Amino acid sequence: MTLSVGVIGTGMIGRDHIRRLTRVLSGVTIAAVSDIDRERAADAAPEGAEVFDTPQALIRSDKVQAVVICSWGPAHEEQLLDCIAAGKPVFCEKPLVTSEDAALRVMQAELAHGRRLVQVGFMRRFDADYRRLKAVLDGGSLGAPLMMHSVHRNASVPEGLYTSDMPLNDTLVHDADIARWLLDDEVAGVEVRVPRRSTRGKDLRDPVLVLLHMASGVIVDVEISVNIAYGYDIRGEVSCETGVAALPDRPATVVSDRHGIRREIPADWRERFIEAYDQEFREWIVAAANGTATGPSTWDGYAATLVGDAALRAVDSGTREAIRMIEQPGLYARPAAMAAE
Repeated sequence: MTLSVGVIGTGMIGRDHIRRLTRVLSGVTIAAVSDIDRERAADAAPEGAEVFDTPQALIRSDKVQAVVICSWGPAHEEQLLDCIAAGKPVFCEKPLVTSEDAALRVMQAELAHGRRLVQVGFMRRFDADYRRLKAVLDGGSLGAPLMMHSVHRNASVPEGLYTSDMPLNDTLVHDADIARWLLDDEVAGVEVRVPRRSTRGKDLRDPVLVLLHMASGVIVDVEISVNIAYGYDIRGEVSCETGVAALPDRPATVVSDRHGIRREIPADWRERFIEAYDQEFREWIVAAANGTATGPSTWDGYAATLVGDAALRAVDSGTREAIRMIEQPGLYARPAAMAAE
């Protein structure tokens, strides 16, 4: 069976997913596209795909069995609710939504539907290195995790488009989600510290150091630097009772030449996580073909929204800001057999 997909949003990430779904993966076809800029949508549409004037028309089309949302974050809530109302599985790029209330509305709609339909685009969970790291932690050979160090460095970000809030309510969500997943834990509180500012970002608040206080007592420190020039560098290390587990250097290739011995750093997120993006869609296609979703859930998107909100409060208050979550609905409980999901 071939899954017929509609893509909403044909900017950079939308086009990359269209490439992935048409040129890399099997079992799927792009039947429809939509974008606020119809000309851009038409330019991105694969041969045979229909261009819809509105996301709502695309979602309701009989040609579309499942939907990929790559639109502007504030538009996600309405589009997710339409997908759920239509009973169609949906892959939503982060953020799930842009407020706690919106996340709760999406969650309530999915709960009323009675089965999971939404997968959020937290691709790190599908990265082979992170999956191996989780297998070590879940195996228990190192004892209980005590501390985690996470590094998120970008060579640069678009001037004028990337604001001082975005390290905390956009970039941080990946580190927060992967910490929750690796540790099988929730974030209970957030602190933010702002060190000496980089001159490369002009008025941008960069870098920042975030402390995530997990419910278990584990503390996760997240270093975010978004204009560090040398490349896209993602690191992770978990200190446990009897040892340390860490991500390997990526890529593994070491270059030796007349300039010395060096490890090449990925240029951007696409180079570092291209295989993870491919794998998350492989697994989404299988689940969506069965009318459901199995990857990062609406609950995970809700948790990430709360972390971003708390981080913004913390950078203003200078103190630890608490996170208060509703009780997790049973629909989002993660079975033990899906620990490597």
